[in-house]
Amino acid sequence: MLRSPVSILVYVLILNISGLARAQNSCAVGSCGLDQSAIASYPTPRVVPLQIDEGLLYDREYRQVSAELDIYDQPAGEVIETLGTGYSFVTVQEELDGWAQISDGKWVLSDSLGEPWTPSRFAGVTLPDQELPYTMAWTLRHLNGANTPGGPEVASNPFLYRYSRVNIYSTVQVDGYNWYQIGTNQWVHQFKVAKLLPVEKPEEVDTHKWVSVDLYEQVAIAYEGDRPVFATLISSGLEEWPTNEGVFHVYVRFPRTLMSGAYNQPDFYYLEEVPWTMYFDGDIALHGAYWHDGFGYRKSHGCVNMTITDAHWLFQWAEDEYDFANADYIGPAVYVYSSGEYD
Repeated sequence: MLRSPVSILVYVLILNISGLARAQNSCAVGSCGLDQSAIASYPTPRVVPLQIDEGLLYDREYRQVSAELDIYDQPAGEVIETLGTGYSFVTVQEELDGWAQISDGKWVLSDSLGEPWTPSRFAGVTLPDQELPYTMAWTLRHLNGANTPGGPEVASNPFLYRYSRVNIYSTVQVDGYNWYQIGTNQWVHQFKVAKLLPVEKPEEVDTHKWVSVDLYEQVAIAYEGDRPVFATLISSGLEEWPTNEGVFHVYVRFPRTLMSGAYNQPDFYYLEEVPWTMYFDGDIALHGAYWHDGFGYRKSHGCVNMTITDAHWLFQWAEDEYDFANADYIGPAVYVYSSGEYD
């Protein structure tokens, strides 16, 4: 059958496009990236994870409230307020004969509360004086790497738990997305890791200690001058409640504070004793979050969520940036930006 010139041209274009796709996926096992000997010389990032303080994590009992909650002035006393339905947590100080004290002069029926909530045990890392030889990343899910860029996960590859720290040794693009080499014949899609990407100090940053928040990678880094000293995964605002970009300053801070919003709306939330909170942009703060373990993904109403361990470290680290003797309560600068665009 004869083909018209147009049909031949279309056919050639299809062949070229399909050939390009094959070329992007044609990296044979062991033919790209670093070899085993190079990887063996630096197998894991030389960083130091924060130590988990059991007392810090479990000094309170966090309980979720799943329905409307009456709050009493004492056990079997008078109702003084009612907490509406929403995403709510309270902290229990003590329990007595079926009643739970959630703060001074406030009691609720114990059976109106959920089971005790376990805070995340993830912790960020302190960084060495020298620049890391390879970009560090955290895995965002349990995984086995693929043998080749663009390939399927292979069960025989080492199993990595979520939050594992890995090096990115090499990068290959497949169908417009980055695939990162994290080991010998181990490759992962860019969406499965969050990278630590230090930035230059912006001119607007006027404090020695400052923090960068990368909304794309969902990573926060603490700096002293130009040197990054600490990094961790965070959870910033969802699309409906974005974390604003720009340079800000911490202007007030609390070891524990109540956070509540959207009263009588579907997204109402009430969170007692939010730990290690530093407000920097109106109602937006850096703070610990005991109510989820999804760090590395956007999850908040605009705040920058961290684990209790990380938020406590940052809170203490920031202390000497304030000059309380001279009534200077302006804390570290916070630089919020995005190193990429969400797909």
